[in-house]
Amino acid sequence: MNPTFSVLGVEHTALDFTMPKGACDCHTHVFGPHDEFALSKNRKYTPPQALLLDLVALHDGLGIDRVVIVHPSPYGSDNSCTLRALHALKGRGRGVVVIDKTVSKAELKRMHDLGVRGVRINLQTEGIHDLSLAQAQIDWTAKMIEDLGWHIQLFTQVDVIARLEGVFNHYSTEFVVDHFGLINPDLGLDQADLKILLNMIANGKVWIKLSAPHRISSVPDGEAVTQLAQALIKCNPERMVWGSDWPHPGGHMSGPRNIEQSEPFNPIDDGAALNRLKRWAQTPEMLERILVTNPSVLYNF
Repeated sequence: MNPTFSVLGVEHTALDFTMPKGACDCHTHVFGPHDEFALSKNRKYTPPQALLLDLVALHDGLGIDRVVIVHPSPYGSDNSCTLRALHALKGRGRGVVVIDKTVSKAELKRMHDLGVRGVRINLQTEGIHDLSLAQAQIDWTAKMIEDLGWHIQLFTQVDVIARLEGVFNHYSTEFVVDHFGLINPDLGLDQADLKILLNMIANGKVWIKLSAPHRISSVPDGEAVTQLAQALIKCNPERMVWGSDWPHPGGHMSGPRNIEQSEPFNPIDDGAALNRLKRWAQTPEMLERILVTNPSVLYNF
């Protein structure tokens, strides 16, 4: 058995490969300190603390040099926690923020200087499946960021992404899809919506985060997830990135959520997740492309 190390009480398996220099974890969050950064009153869940120093400890243990911090939904559009983390990382980090119509162009420029390179539109947590609402958010966001060269990151299901195919083509910005597009791998590779997504990936308009397979399957090491991951990689290796989703919020996603109670994180083994990625990638060259080359392009490292 591989040795392990612990962060926030979770054991992480040591890697069974040599991490390439410049590797990037493209999907993480930072929560807290809660006495400094207030959670939104409109949040869907209440997370425990997961501080930047804990994230750095995880990455030191895994040999990861770079990180992308994605602003989490419990803070709404107040990006203060994420931006302070980027400042502390001193160029090692990039950010994806959440914005609303109170943001100014000057504030976006300040965010860019700190390392922000994208805006997240979270349709899934908000329960938005209406195409007109999604398109309106995308349209406004694309206009706000067009001068910065940022991308739009979408957290939604594959059927919504498929229906947005024509919308994406109207914009010069690129689109990044979280967590496999929440594709159900048990439905196989002949799904109509998946075929549309694969076409968008092949055309270079869409990037995929090979992140959080536990969100799409109770068996993330299983054959169905492996086949899906390898089909996505084969479709366009230049549009694949990996993210841990640390500290793995959504511990009670299958049941009712109560914001009066702190919702525990999922105890995901990120070392095992990287060893799984190595198997998906199949070759050291592909693994380095996913962990190093592609993030360098997408996030302008």
